[in-house]
Amino acid sequence: MHKYTPVLLGGLLGLAACGSGDTATVRPNPANHKPAYFDLPGFLEQQSQQLNQQQPAVEKQVLLRDGKQETTRVPKTDWAKELQIFQQADINKPALRGLYAVDSMTLPSGLLQRTYRRQSGTDHPVEKLTVISRDSMVQDVTAMVAQDNPLVYSAKALELHCQNGRLVSYSVNGVQKLILFDSVRYAVRGRVL
Repeated sequence: MHKYTPVLLGGLLGLAACGSGDTATVRPNPANHKPAYFDLPGFLEQQSQQLNQQQPAVEKQVLLRDGKQETTRVPKTDWAKELQIFQQADINKPALRGLYAVDSMTLPSGLLQRTYRRQSGTDHPVEKLTVISRDSMVQDVTAMVAQDNPLVYSAKALELHCQNGRLVSYSVNGVQKLILFDSVRYAVRGRVL
């Protein structure tokens, strides 16, 4: 029995080393959870909560199929639904890390402009996302989102404009072309009153 003791003892020590010890290697690193790019969903949620509390009216302009523009005033808005289309410009997902090049520059006005550009070979609809801010307070967010496959082509330009940390206007301009159908162009602008 003595010839198995070193093997048994070595195996138990090996298991003990694997099972206990420094658990810091098991804990997730908080830096890994830091957003790689602009946290657009977080920004939209914060704006939605703020606007839902204030309940401002909205003046909307919609471009109709015949080219005419219609303006209407909406007294009460569910802001999470209203801003939902802007979620399409979210690039802050783990699978997209490293797929966007980031350019930062300070504008003559002192504002910081960060532009996230999709790198070639990346298959994600967000082509470009630009965020302009002052002292980490967002002023403008613009995005170009496009999809092109054998069934559908769509492209849209999304814009959000803020003053003093509050959304003041937004717009969506786009085109959609389904196979065997004509192109449909659309434009919606909203102004928070």
